[in-house]
Amino acid sequence: MKKLLALSSIWWVLGCTDFSRGADREPGGTLVISALADPGTLLPPFATTNEAKQITEQIYDYLAEVGSGLNTLDEKEFRPALADRWRWSSDSLMLAFHINPRAKWHDGKDVTARDVQFTFALNKDPALGGRLSTELANIDSVTVTDSLTAVFWFRQRLPTQFLDAAAQMLILPAHQLETIPVDSLRQTAPPPIGTGRFRLRRWDKGASVELVADTSNYRGRAKLNRVIWSVATEFTMAATRLFSGDADLFDVLRPENLRELARHRNLRAIILPGMDYAFLRFNLRDPANAQRPHPLFGDRNLRRAITMSINRRTLVRSVLDTFAVVPVGPVVRAYPTTDPRGEQLPFDSARAGHLLDSIGWIRRGADGMRAKKNRDLAFTLVVPASSLNRIRMGPLIQEQLRRMGIRVHLEQLDGATQADREVRGAFDASLDAWIMGSSPDGTKGAWTSSGIGKNGVNYGSYANSTFDALLDSALWAGPAHARDRFTKAYAVINDDAPAIWLYEPRKIIGIHRRIRTSAMRPDAWWAGLADWSIPPSERILRDRLLTRR
Repeated sequence: MKKLLALSSIWWVLGCTDFSRGADREPGGTLVISALADPGTLLPPFATTNEAKQITEQIYDYLAEVGSGLNTLDEKEFRPALADRWRWSSDSLMLAFHINPRAKWHDGKDVTARDVQFTFALNKDPALGGRLSTELANIDSVTVTDSLTAVFWFRQRLPTQFLDAAAQMLILPAHQLETIPVDSLRQTAPPPIGTGRFRLRRWDKGASVELVADTSNYRGRAKLNRVIWSVATEFTMAATRLFSGDADLFDVLRPENLRELARHRNLRAIILPGMDYAFLRFNLRDPANAQRPHPLFGDRNLRRAITMSINRRTLVRSVLDTFAVVPVGPVVRAYPTTDPRGEQLPFDSARAGHLLDSIGWIRRGADGMRAKKNRDLAFTLVVPASSLNRIRMGPLIQEQLRRMGIRVHLEQLDGATQADREVRGAFDASLDAWIMGSSPDGTKGAWTSSGIGKNGVNYGSYANSTFDALLDSALWAGPAHARDRFTKAYAVINDDAPAIWLYEPRKIIGIHRRIRTSAMRPDAWWAGLADWSIPPSERILRDRLLTRR
């Protein structure tokens, strides 16, 4: 293991290097990405998986792009994209974006401000059922003053205004989509027409997606000729494609794969701060009747006792070694607003035992399991079959709680079945993970009362008005006060223990050494993909064969 850690330290240095400097600038070459899933959709309002985000963000553009430092509270940290400039009104309730006059859709039509207006209206339409309702809530409307100027009007002044307007919506072509009934777009979306530096060439559903460079793009031709996402839904097969040379990149390597990677001199690892966190979610509502509290987890003290019964540091070391840390709350450390010194309830088995006794859950019988009146302290924990880390962690949690007199039954489900059960509230507890975006505002939909109910993702139904208010205050705060207010908000939810934050893994990307990358954003390593390159001397036979197709 010491050798593994030494190797990972070396690879971390390599992962932070910008290999695009000095690379041959002649465009060309093919990048093949080994993907674990088909994107499912290429229409941005429905893009929720990593694969869908990676692909749609090459095809379409934001008005402006988040910078590599993930400072979304300072507009100076953003880079122009579809908009070449912008201006505010004196009261900061109006923000006007000027569209780059050279921007064209992939079908040759000019981009106009009406496309921005259409995109906003579509994302806000309840019939669409898209994913951005929370992020766009503070935008009252978008108007057009001329063909190249789109004006955003805000309900109130917030530090997230620029992020919400500039970098939440990928801009869509009105001329392609406006005649299609909104409620049918999820099933009948046409082939994508974007403004990005890559355009769609082929999508073989369930097998591969191929993008090619938009040769006359207003932001400059991509340095790669094409990028292919090759789908292998089984992890071992997807990783083998990287190791065998059939793919150039695989972005979900596990720590145990580093030994195999080290045996391939043509490969290297890039290790980035993680943007997701895993947790044990308690259902606070009765699965049989959502109008009633859960018979176990409706009790805050029981949730706190279970949380203090689990040694999260031991779990992380056992499953992920040094490639993960215990989260400080429902957030990741990559954000400049996260205080890494924050803490959830500590592991303290003695204190947990006293608390369990005090609320009536007493050890009984030869096996030492706890019961209260005629009910055993037992519950079912759902584990996703798609996550090896959570599959491994399940029995460890089960054993730690058994020692405390708590019986846990593990139920392994495929992703679709688990998601359906959670949406319906038909579960006791589940092992989940949440992928954060460029801003911590994703916490609002996941853990505040606004995320409960239809189209919400607060599946455990946690509701605390104090937490809601503190989180809103943090999201509205300027850079000088944001960190302190987020820390206070996380302290409230940690004390309530609606979930146990288990691990925050680092991102391990395996990549061929011939690929010259640009600097990578922790939340979206693919953001600068169009500036990646392959020197002509290292373009392999696969590139030439694909060129002839």
